[in-house]
Amino acid sequence: MADSTVVSDQQPPGSGQTTPSRGPYIAVITNRNTNLGIRGFMLFSIGVFLALVLNLLQVQRNVTLFPPDVISSIFSSAWWVPPCCGTASAMIGLLYPCIDSRLGEPHKFKREWSSVMRCVAVFVGINHASAKVDFANNVQLSLTLAALSIGLWWTFDRSRSGFGLGVVIALLATLSTQLLVYNGVFQYTSPDFLYIRSWLPCIFFAGVITMGNIGRQLALGLGGRTTASFIISIQWLA
Repeated sequence: MADSTVVSDQQPPGSGQTTPSRGPYIAVITNRNTNLGIRGFMLFSIGVFLALVLNLLQVQRNVTLFPPDVISSIFSSAWWVPPCCGTASAMIGLLYPCIDSRLGEPHKFKREWSSVMRCVAVFVGINHASAKVDFANNVQLSLTLAALSIGLWWTFDRSRSGFGLGVVIALLATLSTQLLVYNGVFQYTSPDFLYIRSWLPCIFFAGVITMGNIGRQLALGLGGRTTASFIISIQWLA
């Protein structure tokens, strides 16, 4: 009697009926898109926040000069800088785990939030050094920042894909900055590498490695308490 009352959602093996798979497929796609959207929004927000804080430091130290008519009275930056940096951060943070998956080489080196927080702290320190530390000449400053940037990659990444993407994206970002300065959008004081400062590619490289690490960690899981603690730590570091 007990067996006759059990109701099963599965079709009998010999019934000849097939269960439509469209429902579960759509659910998987929806969950994936939602996950990408959440990660992209978090990466965009982190990029915007870091851009506001770090660019403010550059402007205050007269490293970067914007025309007076485009400066915001609150953040001392052009309005387009934070959205551009946020968009680039989201793209980088989503690209790194995607490349790892395509290459079949999941990144497992130091995969914990404490390591990511330290990586952000080192990146902020490198950016501060470019604006506040006085060196004898720009060559010495550039070599020092290059060594620190490579040290950041070796300490928190050590993947060939991470290094390669960091170099390529840093070169593209440097070229884009050259074009912006050439067209008079903004300028650098004492440029020594065409229209920009020679240490700028090092800053871009360190930023790419940092956002890549954040993106990789977010791809492992969106733990609410841990992620919230990480965002608070970034605000404290900046």
